[in-house]
Amino acid sequence: MFDIGFGELLLIAVVALVVLGPERLPKAARFAGLWVRRARAQWYSVRAELERELEAEELKRNLQQAKAELQQAEAALRQGADAARGSLDELRREVESTRSSDEPMAADVDSPALAAPEAATDAGVPAPGATAPANPANPAEPAKERDEPRHS
Repeated sequence: MFDIGFGELLLIAVVALVVLGPERLPKAARFAGLWVRRARAQWYSVRAELERELEAEELKRNLQQAKAELQQAEAALRQGADAARGSLDELRREVESTRSSDEPMAADVDSPALAAPEAATDAGVPAPGATAPANPANPAEPAKERDEPRHS
């Protein structure tokens, strides 16, 4: 804070001794020390209060920034949801139009290839895309892994 060296302190002490004398110098030193302590305590109090206010301002700024980012994200989500709803509505309209145009044709189709896969497996023929049972004698039995060691 102040740049006071040893020589300057010695000069102040000699002047104080000459002006105050040896009897009043100890009381004056105690009184000066008391005022220095009070000034430091006041300075630290002001500094701490300023730091608290700065931290509060920073927190307010961070809160406002987070609030703005949240509002932006919410707006983006709403736009995405609106776009998704529009796409979904369009898809529903397409499905409905496809259903209404395909209904007469679907009733006329009686192809054995489109029959239920259960009918094909009941006949002993695996359905298209189905895997063959592991045990042909008992189709309900799952495939078992062999525990036999392999010889190379």
